[in-house]
Amino acid sequence: MQRVCFLLKVRAERVEEYRARHAEVWQEMRDALAATGWRNYSLFLRDDGLLVGYLETDDFGKAKAAMEATEVNARWQAEMAGFFEELDGRRPDEAMRPLTEVFHLA
Repeated sequence: MQRVCFLLKVRAERVEEYRARHAEVWQEMRDALAATGWRNYSLFLRDDGLLVGYLETDDFGKAKAAMEATEVNARWQAEMAGFFEELDGRRPDEAMRPLTEVFHLA
């Protein structure tokens, strides 16, 4: 199992709206994440917009590719793109860069 952690930056003026949108994540998006191997997936948001994502999966590359192939992900990413800084034309899921784990207390 892989543990994956990543950072993104939500625009400060859209933090509250981002929180509200994630209080009502579409059921089909939830279903797609589960079906493509995203387990124990959490997002943590600081007041200044720093977003920390965490998930567990058997193979992040495969899970990410499977999710990218879904129609619901394309719609969700298009709706979420305006919330983020520094995407440089990429979708939010394309901008995710996993952090290197340096310690884990098993």
